[in-house]
Amino acid sequence: MSRNKGKKKLGLTTMIFIALICGAIVGAIINNWFMDIAMIKNVIVEGVFYVIGQGFISLMKMLVVPLVFFSIICGAAAIGDTKTLGNVGIRTICFYLATTMMAVAVALGIAKLINPGIGLDMSAVENVKTTLNGASTKTDMTLTETILNIIPTNPVASLANGEMLQIIVFALLIGVILAKLKEKAQLVTNFCTQCNDIMMEMTMMIMKIAPIGVFCLIARTFSELGFSAMVPMFKYMITVVCALGVQCFVVYMVLLKVFTGLNPFKFAKKFFPVQAFAFSTATSNATIPLNIDTLEEKMGVSRKISSFTIPLGATINMDGTSIMQGVAVVFVAQAFGIHLTPADYATVIVTATLASVGTAGVPSVGLITLAMVFDSVGLPVSGIGLIMGIDRILDMLRTAVNITGDAVCTTIVAKQNGALDTTVFNKE
Repeated sequence: MSRNKGKKKLGLTTMIFIALICGAIVGAIINNWFMDIAMIKNVIVEGVFYVIGQGFISLMKMLVVPLVFFSIICGAAAIGDTKTLGNVGIRTICFYLATTMMAVAVALGIAKLINPGIGLDMSAVENVKTTLNGASTKTDMTLTETILNIIPTNPVASLANGEMLQIIVFALLIGVILAKLKEKAQLVTNFCTQCNDIMMEMTMMIMKIAPIGVFCLIARTFSELGFSAMVPMFKYMITVVCALGVQCFVVYMVLLKVFTGLNPFKFAKKFFPVQAFAFSTATSNATIPLNIDTLEEKMGVSRKISSFTIPLGATINMDGTSIMQGVAVVFVAQAFGIHLTPADYATVIVTATLASVGTAGVPSVGLITLAMVFDSVGLPVSGIGLIMGIDRILDMLRTAVNITGDAVCTTIVAKQNGALDTTVFNKE
């Protein structure tokens, strides 16, 4: 009994990482020694690996529309009443959305500089002719058409066709209206909340089989490409880390200095324990109490401000996830040989920013909404399988960046509203 109690269950991140490594090894072995055997190629690689891997991708795609729709409604219903939120709420929401757009822009810029997908020819894995044909109709759209296309002329058709930008706008409007009507629409609010809970639970259920899906996707990829596929994956990982570093230690610290005049180095030193905790837990929600306490005791931020802005940030401020999505767009586009126009990059920035409202609090939901971002510019969703294992490794770093953004925003808002004790901040 005591021996069983002493055993620790492997976490999902660890299991997916193990599945990634095992899939790469099995795929490379098949590529080097067994790919010429018809049964191995047709039954194992193109049969078992393909069916299970694509089945997992289909399950993820199944979640996208209802999960994003209901989670954004619930999020907007909680924060949509600007009269109640007041000055603090408006400033906080604007700051979170602005930094998320900056994060995506930083990710796209660094990804275009490093070019992580160059050298990986995904056409050897599967035929993407259909996807490319579908993409051509979207990449030819002008920026003005893209902006106008955000407005849903038929919300029901948008839901049915998976037009995610239109779905997000429609969901945001519903959420704000529910917040204004309050008790008058409580039944609808409760219904949306319960639907959101159902989708969250379904997400967790599907993510439990993620290691199997990742193993099959990666094994099939390496069976076709061998270890030559690994170099671009490391380039993807390095690109994401660089973008996260720029966002955390350059963008955030510059904003802190400009809007508050406070010393960024003191802030970084005092906030490091919270970052370390976020890194170890890989969840923004778990860091909320420690974040609030640290801001009050070490930074001098009033709890009246932080108790509102920090939980709100854990809900809608997903800069780390947005960075991953921005890099993933460039990586997969290059891997599949798909050319993206400036209008497409603008679409990615808008889509990833709006999607951040609906990605809160659920592990790996960033990968699920990544399918939405891919779809907005015509990229193949199957590309997610290639980055899933590496992405899970980066999940802890993304969380540390997310909670740092929450704290910087809170400090700035507190300073502008006279709720920051600089004596406490400057105290060693």
